[in-house]
Amino acid sequence: MMNPISKNQCKVPSGTVIIGKWHSNHYTILKELGYGANGIVYLAQHRNTHVALKMSENSMSITSEVNVLKSFAKVQGSALGPSLLDVDDWLKGRGQISFYVMEYIHGPDLLSFLQQKGKSWTTVLFLQLLHDLNRLHENGWVFGDLKPENLIVTGPPPRIRCIDVGGTTIQGRAIKEYTEFFDRGYWGLGTRKAEPSYDLFSVAMMMINTAYPKRFNKTTGGIEQLKAMIRQKSELLPLEKVILKSLQGYYTSAKQMRSDLVDIMMDKKITEPPTRHSGLPNQKQTQSPLPKSNTNGKNTRQAYRKKKKKSGLIETWIITILMIIILGIGMWYITTK
Repeated sequence: MMNPISKNQCKVPSGTVIIGKWHSNHYTILKELGYGANGIVYLAQHRNTHVALKMSENSMSITSEVNVLKSFAKVQGSALGPSLLDVDDWLKGRGQISFYVMEYIHGPDLLSFLQQKGKSWTTVLFLQLLHDLNRLHENGWVFGDLKPENLIVTGPPPRIRCIDVGGTTIQGRAIKEYTEFFDRGYWGLGTRKAEPSYDLFSVAMMMINTAYPKRFNKTTGGIEQLKAMIRQKSELLPLEKVILKSLQGYYTSAKQMRSDLVDIMMDKKITEPPTRHSGLPNQKQTQSPLPKSNTNGKNTRQAYRKKKKKSGLIETWIITILMIIILGIGMWYITTK
């Protein structure tokens, strides 16, 4: 029986060749990409291709993350996480290290991209993220440890992708991994139960993070501190309605949050700050409000249905225009890179 391997044995120098025990694939370690509680991720070369290789002394952790990546592959139309390429063990001395190999996603992280290309990309990238999160949630998973460091922007055209699935959790369970600034439990605004609203809180905090790249410390905590921080940054005021609803758990799906974000992009009065007398979204701000009753209920319902149909058509046009803009900027990006 092999002896268990110690954590520091996962640290290997550049040039080390990892040979899989079962599949005999060879991977040459180039450099370390990141280190976490559940292992180390390396940039490696396999034949003529760069890949990301994660190894851990905890085989159960590896198995869990592999299952997540396999589930991601089943989510049609979503490219949120990296593709899984190989799973194997590496014999090192008298010990054994479990590892898996995934697609290497190259590019700047979310905040670095926005600093380089401009914050005009913020809403476009968050619309992409919410689309993929909605697919993930529909398949029974919650991402858990959402933060800018885990999100890479590839392209052209720019596309947001995730590089770390270690915190992804089956809905209904306790969140496995989290980062305090993006955790609603840390701010006293909810539990750490894996549900869509947990991820959407993190999305709202990432929106705030775009205006505070170095983040800020918790003082009083709660919605009042976060509301005050939002209102100190002019670029966050147009997004205040969506951010506050996310922070307070008003959204039950990423689709709802995405719809409100599209509405903001359509709003010609986007520069006007929302009502300041309350941190809670008012009746006009709630998701899909019912029309007010009047003496002609039938006409009101018809008008409401027409309004929703028109809104859906407009959203389709907006998304189409956005994709054209993305492709256009992508071509510009190629010529100026």
